[in-house]
Amino acid sequence: MAVLRALAALGAAFLLAAGAQASKYSREANEGLAATGIKRRDSGEFRVVKLNQVWEKAQRLHLSAVKLAELHSDLKIQEKDELSWKKLKAEGLDEDGEKEAKLRRNLDVIMTKYGMNGKKNSQLVDTNYIKDGMESDTLDDPRLEKLWSKAKTSGKFSDEELDKLWREFKHHKEKIHEYNILLETVSRTEDIHKNVINPSEENLVKEEILHNKHRELKDKLRSINQGFERLRKVSHQGYDTTSEFEEPRVIDLWDMAKSANFTEKELESFREELKHFEAKIEKHHHYQKQLEISHQKLKHVEETGDKDHLNRKKEKYAMLEEKTKELGYKVKKHLQDLSSRISQGLQHNEL
Repeated sequence: MAVLRALAALGAAFLLAAGAQASKYSREANEGLAATGIKRRDSGEFRVVKLNQVWEKAQRLHLSAVKLAELHSDLKIQEKDELSWKKLKAEGLDEDGEKEAKLRRNLDVIMTKYGMNGKKNSQLVDTNYIKDGMESDTLDDPRLEKLWSKAKTSGKFSDEELDKLWREFKHHKEKIHEYNILLETVSRTEDIHKNVINPSEENLVKEEILHNKHRELKDKLRSINQGFERLRKVSHQGYDTTSEFEEPRVIDLWDMAKSANFTEKELESFREELKHFEAKIEKHHHYQKQLEISHQKLKHVEETGDKDHLNRKKEKYAMLEEKTKELGYKVKKHLQDLSSRISQGLQHNEL
């Protein structure tokens, strides 16, 4: 528990949970649009029962079209990991239960991220790709707010660069929020472990699992610290014209990769892969924006009562919805693979 408290104290300056914002979309609109998608399997959207239950619950929430597509991608990643774990368990390769515990933790993060954990103000602020969110949204951290305010009035950034910088600030806010969720989840697990009276071999295994969770927290906190330093530098100095990457997640990965135990050749190969990854993210962003626009147009046509026009808009919306989900899954899967490789390199440094 002392290790966890140290982590919490170290990150206290950064850890202010993201507030929730009321969505701009009605339940009726979401339920109506859900019926326009490509035909699903009769057994459900996913091959894991509990994930179907989460998805069905999400249909009843006030989530935007883009946020629903994002949730779908998160659940597809969870489904992949759940099915992989079942194979491992059948082969007796998860005796200590570490992978199963991580799956539960990941699902808890997803539930909290989309406001489905039964707690108020836990959901990340929904993004509207049409309206300018810079004025209506907040960063929920005085240090971030101060940096952003200085950057806006510094005169060092064009409108396009300010938009890019705002995405970096939002990404950092989300990292802090996800760290908070993981910290809370690990705290509950550690409290349960602490209350065990009689130590046993099983409890020693659980202690090792907690150690691994602490390492995951340290990795996330390291990323938060590096990210804040980057935001501070960019806010004061402006963007470096020689910078290779623009997408916040790619910048994070590249900064961490340079600290990992990669050879020069491996680092160069990783750099090239990050370029492809960034292009994939940009394509996903494009479809997210198109989905948001299609959603707004479809709602407008629904009010006019033009049946033929409505059917055409529904077809286009369904196509964009599927494409956005597909690209979202590919981005998250690629991010998961890249993060895993960096994590292995960082762990090797600590040995």
